[in-house]
Amino acid sequence: MSNSGNKPQQKQIKLPVKSPFVDYFQPMLRAMQDRGELNEVLKNRVGKACTLLDAGVKLFPNTFRRDTKIETILEKYDGLETEALEKVEEQFAIAGRIVAHRSFGKVTFFQLQDVSGRMQVYAARDEMGADDYQIFKKYDVGDIVGVRGGLFRTKTGELTVMAKSVMLITKSMRPLPEKYHGLKDVETRYRQRYVDLIVNERSRQIFETRAKIVRAFRDFMHDHDFMEVETPMMQSIPGGATAKPFETYHNALDMQLFMRIAPELYLKRLLVGGFEKVFEINRNFRNEGIDTQHNPEFTMCEFYWAYANFHDLMDFTEQLFAHIAMEACGTTKVTYQDQIIDLTPGTWKRVDFYSSLEEIGGIPKDVYTDYDKAVALVKKEGEKVIDDEKLGKIQAKLFDIFVEPKLIQPHFIYGYPTEISPLSRRNDEDPTVTDRYELFMTGCELANAFSELNDPVDQRGRFEEQVKEKDAGDEEAHCMDDDYVRALEYGMPPAAGQGVGIDRLAMLLTDSPSIREVILFPLLRREVNAGS
Repeated sequence: MSNSGNKPQQKQIKLPVKSPFVDYFQPMLRAMQDRGELNEVLKNRVGKACTLLDAGVKLFPNTFRRDTKIETILEKYDGLETEALEKVEEQFAIAGRIVAHRSFGKVTFFQLQDVSGRMQVYAARDEMGADDYQIFKKYDVGDIVGVRGGLFRTKTGELTVMAKSVMLITKSMRPLPEKYHGLKDVETRYRQRYVDLIVNERSRQIFETRAKIVRAFRDFMHDHDFMEVETPMMQSIPGGATAKPFETYHNALDMQLFMRIAPELYLKRLLVGGFEKVFEINRNFRNEGIDTQHNPEFTMCEFYWAYANFHDLMDFTEQLFAHIAMEACGTTKVTYQDQIIDLTPGTWKRVDFYSSLEEIGGIPKDVYTDYDKAVALVKKEGEKVIDDEKLGKIQAKLFDIFVEPKLIQPHFIYGYPTEISPLSRRNDEDPTVTDRYELFMTGCELANAFSELNDPVDQRGRFEEQVKEKDAGDEEAHCMDDDYVRALEYGMPPAAGQGVGIDRLAMLLTDSPSIREVILFPLLRREVNAGS
């Protein structure tokens, strides 16, 4: 009988041990080999796993129950003198990852790390028993273990757990990065964030601080009577910002959909419906480039406040940021890239958009108000200009080039041109500009806000102008949203709204120069040999 239809048998990868469990690990080993990762270190580690299985040790049990975190032990007992510590009879069950160890034959010191901290454990043959100690010696750095024991202080004064038992909880099949060289390749840190978080305390601290920022933001909004809501992430019409969306398709409804670029128009529909203070901490998606300040998927908090204007939002924002900084950092004066940024309310500057072009950007009025001169200056700086692009957009590009990098301390820049603010209320005294501001610090935009446009006739006209720009080639121009205009026709109260970039706020409060440092899993190019 021919067996030509059968798949050819794959060659077995040899390990440095003979064990009936070698076959079990072959798929994993072949995957490592296909990725070009398999080496003797990995083979030896898998060999140890086989030896443990041969000895009847389970590699992934779920029977150990921790009763104490490391941080709790350190806080309660680290300050005790040796004599007082000797009187502590309590036994503890702690669990975590072995991140370092030093073996001296019959005794071993190792560092155990859990989510709350790290402390030393002393494992000795005489305390654990010869058989259990020999099994323990097969454990590797990176393994997750459960330890039971009491406390003592070493001759060097370090608070240490005297292990009565060390149980394997999870076998690590890959070694952690070498202690002194660590995980330093930036792309590897982002791609393998799980390893980065194990070995880099700085990374863990960043994301712990980020969690505090989000919690403080949410608490502040709740304390000021804002209601948290959720709006669609897939939309039939992308709106609420000038950005190119990601497209998708719903098969059952046979319709094109877009990933949300902003929740704004849905949140303002809620103002029409009668809710007066709403906010959403949301994920947005914009099909744009990636740099130190931009990731295609990012987090914002948008909130809307009926019967308020953009001046009210400025005061509110100063209080909001100060509260978040205090909760996350314990101070309103934070260090960012060796500069002290003062978030104390009352110290923030408020500058008119056109004044900023002159006073901060150094651009004469006869240049930024003259279309040809403004275009020439933008092109001189290497920026592109679309045919028939309006003066307001050219002025915005001048601002980005000459003003924004100089805004280190908090600045509210207000009074943006109407033609680049399709959702903002016109200024009553000068309808060529809007009651809109953007918040800048550290040379970066952190928020966009304005008194909301609630005139349905004006809003329709602005949308129509945006549609013309889109037809002319501007992929970021706003679409026509007839339903939103219809909502305004029912009547939306005067209101103010703002979007705050959570990622950029986290950059500021963690002193992180790149947005990738504060996003757990930033978007990266597909890894070579990573499979589909």
